[in-house]
Amino acid sequence: MIHLTLKPEAMPNPRDLDRVPVAIILAVIEVIMNEISKYVPITKAKNDLLDLIRQIERADESVAVTKNGIPAAVILSMEKYTGLLETLEILSDEDTAKSLRASIRQARKGKWLRADEVFRR
Repeated sequence: MIHLTLKPEAMPNPRDLDRVPVAIILAVIEVIMNEISKYVPITKAKNDLLDLIRQIERADESVAVTKNGIPAAVILSMEKYTGLLETLEILSDEDTAKSLRASIRQARKGKWLRADEVFRR
């Protein structure tokens, strides 16, 4: 996952997600679901919310809250949430996505550049 640190005023607005292609959103959601550290029933989450939030902040993890045994919501640390929005923003940029696809194709063909070649450009 791509992760950058942005100043609060530069953080993407969640309301702008309607411009992000659905495939990108689904791919990012799949990554999050694969990184969920534990599943908590909704009643336990409600009763222990403060402790759960503290644990999520401390360990920078994702917790799924289940309803009748089925994940109904995900609680993320603010750091993970910010990283998620930044990733969506980066991947929704057409030029960046095009560049990433080209880089992946080159890497698959074994065409690598040394660090000095990359930063000299």
